[in-house]
Amino acid sequence: MRETDTAALPGRRGQAARNNIVILDAARHVFLGDPKAPISQVAERAGVGISALYRRYPSKEALLRHICHDGLLLYIGEAEYAAEEKDGWDALTKFLTRVVEADVHSLTVHLAGTFTPTPEMGRDAQRAGELTRKLVERAHESGRLRPDVVTEDIGMILECCAAIRVDDPDRTSQLRHRYLGLLVEGLSAKGPDLPGPPPQPGEMNGRWRPS
Repeated sequence: MRETDTAALPGRRGQAARNNIVILDAARHVFLGDPKAPISQVAERAGVGISALYRRYPSKEALLRHICHDGLLLYIGEAEYAAEEKDGWDALTKFLTRVVEADVHSLTVHLAGTFTPTPEMGRDAQRAGELTRKLVERAHESGRLRPDVVTEDIGMILECCAAIRVDDPDRTSQLRHRYLGLLVEGLSAKGPDLPGPPPQPGEMNGRWRPS
């Protein structure tokens, strides 16, 4: 639930919803900094008691699962929005820009393998993959996407951008957009053939199995 949605909720319900947003924001900050951090650090950063946190999320794994699922749903929303773009190349490149701005893939880079995904997450991941595949297909149809790019390449590009992180959030954003620009230029059909085969479907999924 977004902060703007919670404003309309009355009394305790509204306060509980706002507290939940604070907890989730704190969890993203703490676990992106250190996936092994104890859940008590989330409660401390959120300014809530540990019992209040456990009432919402009975374990660290449940909290990790929730914030990653939120990120997945955000990705799906951006892909669905991009599908309405008339030009296939613009649809793909604008989608990449918005997902980088939302910092969705930092969760993938840092938290893969730290929890067991649910069947619902599996279905949503499949939906995300289908939407991405359609964006890639449309970009190919536009003639502006190099022919040897596959759907799996898109996820790796987003992860490359998410891996860029410095102490200053604004500078992090600048650098991510800089290197996304370089990577998008590499997607252009005018470039030479890429070395090595692309990722195979499902090849990177093993990272989500808890070690």
